[in-house]
Amino acid sequence: MSAMIIFNLSNYNPGPFILVGIPGLEHWHVWIGIPFCFIYVVALVGNCTLLYLITVERSLHEPMFFFLSMLAMTDLILSTAGFPKTLSIFWLGAREITFPGCLTQMFFPHYSFILDSAILMAMAFDRYVAICSPLRYTTILTPRTITKIAVGISCRSFCIVLPVVFLLTRLPFCRTHIIPHTYCEHIGVARLACADISINIWYGFCVPIMTVISDVILIAVSYTLILCAVFHLPSRDARQKALGTCGSHVCVILMFYIPAFFSILAHRFGHNIPRTFHIMFANLYIVIPPALNPIVYGVKTTKI
Repeated sequence: MSAMIIFNLSNYNPGPFILVGIPGLEHWHVWIGIPFCFIYVVALVGNCTLLYLITVERSLHEPMFFFLSMLAMTDLILSTAGFPKTLSIFWLGAREITFPGCLTQMFFPHYSFILDSAILMAMAFDRYVAICSPLRYTTILTPRTITKIAVGISCRSFCIVLPVVFLLTRLPFCRTHIIPHTYCEHIGVARLACADISINIWYGFCVPIMTVISDVILIAVSYTLILCAVFHLPSRDARQKALGTCGSHVCVILMFYIPAFFSILAHRFGHNIPRTFHIMFANLYIVIPPALNPIVYGVKTTKI
């Protein structure tokens, strides 16, 4: 009886996990880490610079740039949650991670991904109001409304991702603790359990993807209405200016959703895709969009 109690208690806080890195490329880890580190530094510098500019420049104290600052902060969380650990695996061989550390590392990238999607939806709504109802822009998007939107999308993301943590803590890990990845990922950790993980698989796949699909539909509706309004504008200059204000946002949307859906579907159905490709793509996905977003907004947005 006492042995069973000890076993059950240990399930909730199993021993440390071992992150392998990129299986099959262990000898190349040092060299792979160099471009990864460069991209990560670009993401840090770019997003911190963007946050600084939005903070100090009064002309950027508008709803659009408030959402952009949220996007920059979320991108910093997305890249920083897992990438320093990845670089420590590549360069220092620090592969061990505790179970609470693994849960924390798993939570923040998932949370950031869902929040990024919601922020892009909020930014699409902002552009819709700015172009389709410009005279009512300041009365619709008041500071109070913007705060409600920010709190609402943050709470929604938290409530969607938090059950994933509890779905993992209920599992017994009585087999290997070796994770063939560079960071803790929900399904990758769940597959180490010696129990049925059907709930983990279906919740981890269906709930996030349905949430993201709903965001994509609302973004598509917003931009359909925006395009209809733009092509009814009387002058060509007005049309070009309206489209120009949306250009950077559309670029960021495409950079976010195209690899996101590819990654989700490949992870769920791409059983013939080599594991090395999965892991490389997963690492690039959490650092390349955060690195490119500030560059895109810096080039496309005149005020910045």
